[in-house]
Amino acid sequence: MFKYTTSTLKKLEDLCKEASYELRYEKGSFNAGHCVLEERRVIVVNQYYTIEARINCLVDIIGKLELDKTALGDASQAVYEKIKQQTPAK
Repeated sequence: MFKYTTSTLKKLEDLCKEASYELRYEKGSFNAGHCVLEERRVIVVNQYYTIEARINCLVDIIGKLELDKTALGDASQAVYEKIKQQTPAK
């Protein structure tokens, strides 16, 4: 489990950046509250979400992505591994 703090959110945002994904917080009519454009490596999250909802959303998205761990820093690798452990196998 992750703590719902701005520090945790920052770690997830940094992980996305290191993985070469652009993270945007914007308004829109997303069915799930987020949108991932794989081809363009863009993640769009509803800007009206609370910190808790943003963290849950990013954990869900990152858990579904296959990232190159060698491109991640040590801290981001640890966060990514923690997310992957929580994500059920397909």
